[in-house]
Amino acid sequence: MPAINLKVGVQSMGRFLSGMVMPNIGAFIAWGLITALFIPTGWLPNASLAELVGPMIKYLLPLLIGYTGGKMVGGERGAVAGAITTMGVIVGTEIPMFMGAMIAGPLGGIAIAKFDNMVHGKIKPGFEMLVNNFSLGIIGMITALLAYVVVGPIVSVVTTALGDGVAWIVEQSLLPLVSIIVEPAKILFLNNAINHGVFTPLGAEQSAEIGSSIYYLIETNPGPGLGILLAYMFMGKGAAQKSAYGASIIHFFGGIHEIYFPYILMKPRLIIAVIAGGMAGVAFNMVTGNALVGPPSPGSVFALVLMSTSGMGILLTLGSIAVATTTSFIVASIIIRNDASETDDLAAASALVDANKAESKGQVPVMANTVVKSIVVACDAGMGSSAMGATVLRGKIEKAGLNINVTNAAINDLTDADIVITQQELSARAKLKLPSARHLSIGNFMDTKFYDDLVDSLS
Repeated sequence: MPAINLKVGVQSMGRFLSGMVMPNIGAFIAWGLITALFIPTGWLPNASLAELVGPMIKYLLPLLIGYTGGKMVGGERGAVAGAITTMGVIVGTEIPMFMGAMIAGPLGGIAIAKFDNMVHGKIKPGFEMLVNNFSLGIIGMITALLAYVVVGPIVSVVTTALGDGVAWIVEQSLLPLVSIIVEPAKILFLNNAINHGVFTPLGAEQSAEIGSSIYYLIETNPGPGLGILLAYMFMGKGAAQKSAYGASIIHFFGGIHEIYFPYILMKPRLIIAVIAGGMAGVAFNMVTGNALVGPPSPGSVFALVLMSTSGMGILLTLGSIAVATTTSFIVASIIIRNDASETDDLAAASALVDANKAESKGQVPVMANTVVKSIVVACDAGMGSSAMGATVLRGKIEKAGLNINVTNAAINDLTDADIVITQQELSARAKLKLPSARHLSIGNFMDTKFYDDLVDSLS
């Protein structure tokens, strides 16, 4: 039981951290593109335009993270309080305050949320605006000063220590060993938490110093997963082999890495293959000095190419993908070919995915004679797996001739829907966010039978 609680706790913390970064990935990409183009070593060096780089990473990106973190715990007022509080850690240090923003933003949001709960229903009519505006200003001032005096200095010390630790790992050429932790953690659906909660902030700080960062290439390299899918295409059998063709396209070009997780869970020993592929890719990048200027999101080959450095960067990035793919493919092929004890049962693997995510599929309730105009497929980030699920369901809705709008969204962005589809572990949050909707739980966003049953009930 303690192990399960620890796993759930890590997943919850990871989702919370990545939830602050994921909605702002577009800003990180914009900063990365500006950096790639206009710094002195960029594709189109321009000293004037390069002046955008510093203020964006020091002010804009941390403020966006702080704003989002405050909004997650305190709504719109919490978002403003989070941004104000984050300003305290920004001006109190000289380094980019991503970690500080992840603390200060929720701190401001919690403070204003606590105050709002205390005074709820106690404000005299006509004084609501006065109390709301001044309470936000006063609490924001206090939390900003607290962040300036306490949070900023502590985070600076911790960040410096972590940076020194990472630098030591790099100096000792041990960075490839990080794949031993990263690749299994991805299969537990901690990929977004690891990438956007850890490597994106670390990479942004390193990129601000030297113009690029290898941390952007540790989790996002599609090579290990592609090697697994290619091995199933050549060595697999049954439904797994047939589905691997389409999965490889979605994984490599679409950047949705979650799609190869069930293929590993069919044969758990394949985790060795993705670890080997990940280590090979990281080692290649260390030896060649390859890095990216910004975070590629999603982990598509197109995104990685766009974020490559000038000169040989694109070729080196493609080379790292090729090395990781080849290594993973060779190891996976040997495992699949010599593994006669397990069948390529994709349905059973999907059940394992559900178990890893503490989910159960359940039955789709009958909804005949119920007026349904909109369905939202929701997940933490509102991208990736939920977007794929929405695409599958939308196609089935259109084929059935139903006039229902199907979209995908982040749970925190739910505003209006007749039906909300989430994974079971996220259903409680979705219900709190939008209690008026009918909520359905799904185990695997690519579960076509679930969508078939839903469409049948709606028809």
